[in-house]
Amino acid sequence: MRQFSPPHLAALAVMVIGVAGSVYAARRHPGPWTKLFARALAVVIFAGWFGEYVADVILGTYSVQYTLPLQLTDVISVTSMLALWTRRPLLVELTYYWAFTASLQATLTPDLYNTFPDVYYFTYFIYRVGAIIAGAFLVFGLRLYPRPGAVWRVYGATLVWTVIAGTADVITGGNYMYLAQKPEHNSLLSVLGPWPWYIAGGAAVGLALLFVVAGVTRLLGARAAEPAPT
Repeated sequence: MRQFSPPHLAALAVMVIGVAGSVYAARRHPGPWTKLFARALAVVIFAGWFGEYVADVILGTYSVQYTLPLQLTDVISVTSMLALWTRRPLLVELTYYWAFTASLQATLTPDLYNTFPDVYYFTYFIYRVGAIIAGAFLVFGLRLYPRPGAVWRVYGATLVWTVIAGTADVITGGNYMYLAQKPEHNSLLSVLGPWPWYIAGGAAVGLALLFVVAGVTRLLGARAAEPAPT
């Protein structure tokens, strides 16, 4: 799919509307509905995430080299569903930071051959955009702000998952988390040099992005905590 084509822009519009609408509604009208909304969003994310694997099986494209649930966006999907369902602090932190780094990058620079109305267009964006909406809703809508040290906890979890994905790459000959080669479409990895140097560069950029998200969170959180003008 061509970046910033009409189908891509439509997905980005849904993301913006979903983030703004869910945060605004949760702040202005808190209540029991937020629990129902969170669980409904978890179901939508599951439908997109699991639906992609169902499509792989039906269309005969399932392969241990490419379609095992070992991409970071896979673990983000599972984490976001659990965070929406339980609201546990660590799950919220993982969802928020991963969504506004990895999922946001995957949404802005989609590594996707299919476009609207192909089923993979919908599955790709449903669980990535869903995770972004979930992170914003939990943190800014419900005010479940990350705790001190959250950046390092999330970064540590990312490194652990990277080791798992890298091990799978060696065993299967796959390219999970793009550790074997860069994505074919443009992304941040495209400007970080050849293999294997872009992996180290990606790790450094990933940590920097986590700190950027942390800074934005503190800024927006402090503003949110200020009393409304009278």
